[in-house]
Parts: sequence; structure tokens; C-alpha cells
Amino acid sequence: MAQVEATTERIVAADAETVFDALADYSGTRGRLLPEQFSEYEVREGGDGEGTLVHWKLQATSKRVRDCLLEVTEPADGELVEKDRNSSMVTTWRVTPAGEGRSRVVVTTVWNGAGGIGGFFEKTFAPRGLARIYDALLAKLATEVEK
Repeated sequence: MAQVEATTERIVAADAETVFDALADYSGTRGRLLPEQFSEYEVREGGDGEGTLVHWKLQATSKRVRDCLLEVTEPADGELVEKDRNSSMVTTWRVTPAGEGRSRVVVTTVWNGAGGIGGFFEKTFAPRGLARIYDALLAKLATEVEK
């Protein structure tokens, strides 16, 4: 099994603290940011950053639906890590200043991909599909915090 990685980034016209707080607000803002590929969103514990346990289903393709139960940690300033209890998937959100009143948001998801020919196609196409999904989420984030 090869590790598969998808990374997306966006510059947002809001300060890093505002952007991070919006991403870490699982009980409020985060649910509003999710594009149509996410369903069954539910905060099961916590709701604000570290210590949150959140569930959703992610429909990456018409045939591929992941049932995700994510534990949230904050290992560093400006960083949220979501580890899926149901798979090897880990998503890391990094928010850093990018000039006055601006932030850079980088989201990286890694997981252990399939082997063989299926793994080849997964490694080739899954990162692009996931990048499109997270790009839509980041666009909603920008709309939310740039008010």
C-alpha cells in the first residue's frame, strides 16, 4: 500500500486567528462550510478544536463513500489535525499569516492507498478529486470570514 496525499491551499482575506477559529468551530461554523459531498455531520464530543469528536460521511465519488469518525487535536499553533478512527486518513489544517489581514490555509489529507492497479488509479485520481472538494470548502470559508 502506498501513501496517498492530497493538498489544497487558499489565501483568505481575514486574519489567521479568525480563520483558525472558524475552522475549529465544529459545533457552528464548520458544518456550514461543508460542500455537498459531506453528509450526516454530527459533533459527538466537544465542538471547539482540541478534543472534538466529529462524524460525517464523505462521498468522494459516486461509488466511494467514507464513513469518518474524526478525533481533533491541535499539535501546534494554527494547526488542526483530524484523525479518522475508521481508516488511516489524517487531515491537517494549517493556518498562517500571509500579510496584513490575510491568511494562508493549507489542508493536507494522507491515507494508505490500495495496492495493485486499484492503488495506481487511487493515487492518480483521488488527490485531484479530494482537492476539488476541499477547494469548495475553502471557498465557503473565505465567504464566511471575509464578511
